[in-house]
Amino acid sequence: MNIAKMMKQAQQMQKKMGEMQEELAAKEVQASVAGGKVTVVASGAGDVLSIKIDPAVVDPEDVELLEDLVLSAVKQAIEQGKAMSQTEMGKLTAGLGLPPGLGF
Repeated sequence: MNIAKMMKQAQQMQKKMGEMQEELAAKEVQASVAGGKVTVVASGAGDVLSIKIDPAVVDPEDVELLEDLVLSAVKQAIEQGKAMSQTEMGKLTAGLGLPPGLGF
């Protein structure tokens, strides 16, 4: 086993992962709830970029409903971003023979 070759491969992998993380941060996912009444856009890095709320769901008498809708849309958008990230990182590490769940 050639240690120098392994180190070079590790450096290349690190560079590719950094590039992949930058690409993911530039990608966006969108989640909507209540038939599109609340829409959240998040990046592939998991950052919430925007929240749109239809005025029809803004009821001063039922603030809890709006809070629940926003929370649900945010969670969905973040989950979609994480799933996209895991899929893309999985493609990058697929040929390495790493054990599942290594954290990439």
